[in-house]
Amino acid sequence: MDREKNGCNSAIMLRAGTPDDDNRDYLPEELIGTDIVVNESGNNSQPYPHNLKEYRAPLAEGCENVWYEYVPDSYDPSRKCPLVISLHGGIMTGWGQAVYTSWTLLAERDGFIAVFPNASVNRGWQMPRGKYEWDPSRPGGQELAPVPEWVVVPEDPIDGNQDVQMLLNLIELMKKKYHIDEGRIFMQGMSMGDAMTSFFARNFGHILAGAAGSGTAAYLSLLYDEHGQIIKSGAPLAVWQSRPERNRPPELMERELRVNQYNRLYWMKINECGPIPEISIRGENNIAVYRGKKADLVYRDIKNRDHGQTFDDAALIWDYLFSGIRRNEDGTITHIRPAKEWKKDTFALALTEGGEKAWTAEGVEPVGSPVMKWTKIKYHGLNGAAKVRGEFLCVPLSFLARFFGMDYIAEDGGLRVTLVSREGEKIQFARGCIGCAAEGTVRSMYCEAVYRNGELYVSVEWFCRELFDLHVSVCGSVVYVTDHNSELSVFMADLIRDILLDRAVPDDQNL
Repeated sequence: MDREKNGCNSAIMLRAGTPDDDNRDYLPEELIGTDIVVNESGNNSQPYPHNLKEYRAPLAEGCENVWYEYVPDSYDPSRKCPLVISLHGGIMTGWGQAVYTSWTLLAERDGFIAVFPNASVNRGWQMPRGKYEWDPSRPGGQELAPVPEWVVVPEDPIDGNQDVQMLLNLIELMKKKYHIDEGRIFMQGMSMGDAMTSFFARNFGHILAGAAGSGTAAYLSLLYDEHGQIIKSGAPLAVWQSRPERNRPPELMERELRVNQYNRLYWMKINECGPIPEISIRGENNIAVYRGKKADLVYRDIKNRDHGQTFDDAALIWDYLFSGIRRNEDGTITHIRPAKEWKKDTFALALTEGGEKAWTAEGVEPVGSPVMKWTKIKYHGLNGAAKVRGEFLCVPLSFLARFFGMDYIAEDGGLRVTLVSREGEKIQFARGCIGCAAEGTVRSMYCEAVYRNGELYVSVEWFCRELFDLHVSVCGSVVYVTDHNSELSVFMADLIRDILLDRAVPDDQNL
């Protein structure tokens, strides 16, 4: 959006709040209409926005619906503006979603209208029950998703769904009340609101240009039939999925990885995306962008983050996706000038144990021999016992030489290797030696050089950190190397591992 042409502010304006650290309620009612701010489990609230107004009307049969509208000071009825519908999590409220996100700050800056409805009944969105797996022969296939007693589950997920009626009628009401750009209507949700956003997008995607959510992937039986084929009930649209690393307890991690993968795959198929994404890891933000012929998919994993949504989630979704797209009258999704240019990692290297490929900023390329994990052991002085002093991913020096543009000279059948840098510096390695020789001196390494598969291997962590002063992040069996601070997280490591082990698209699926 061109902010100058729309008369919008160019900066976010934060207001100071009064911390209420003694109040540990998840959603304290005392916050309404005040400057109180609450921080818990990474969920940061802002002072209650001045322009946030409550409205009530029967938008669904048998209900008096409640919603909250945020209209920026810059709103001009003579100009079309985008509309964002943001859905709260279970047991939350519309006003709670407004203060726990940055949507109102973005709306004020860029001149769009944000609306935060309450669920029609009991603060829980009405959705069909699903299963974690679509194939009953798989572990957990018969386990129904837990649905609290206070959640209304309609017999007919569409026609009998009060929340679907409310959302459809709310969008129509906003179009009558304000000058809404019908090609720029978006929806986003947190936790249960994420699941409802996904449900709405799959059934009414033609109304939206983009859908986003954080915290709750859709149950697979709602995306795939009993044969593992996707249920194509939605139109292509731009999708953003935020998945906090600590979204579920550790014992459920394997299931979480699978559910996330197949949720990505659903929209990759709908949007006709390729299997290899652009990746950007900046600090704790792990982001993969899948470019599609019909629309893009963005997958965000947040390192060390619990279930919920980060305060900047809305800003990232808007700046890097929603602000740059629209749905045309023919149903296609096209790009307009984005508020921010997407920056993928232009220098990056990812490797995983057992993989024979490397992910780089230029694409996937062969390593030459399998990457291996080497355990550094201390024996002597422990009365014959062994103690692990570290585990490191080791890769062939021939690959490292090729990646970093160094000359590779092998001697004694590859038991000794000399690398020559572009500047002419010689670095020597030898089998079994925990040091290398460079410029007339010796430098210690994390572990000894190992000879396997006719190649001399060294620790990639040591090589990149010590010789090139690069940032190396390790998560599980995946190493990610960049020229800036990056903290590889569990879900992104799983995504990269699947690419390097040729599992980006599972055997039971195709693109």
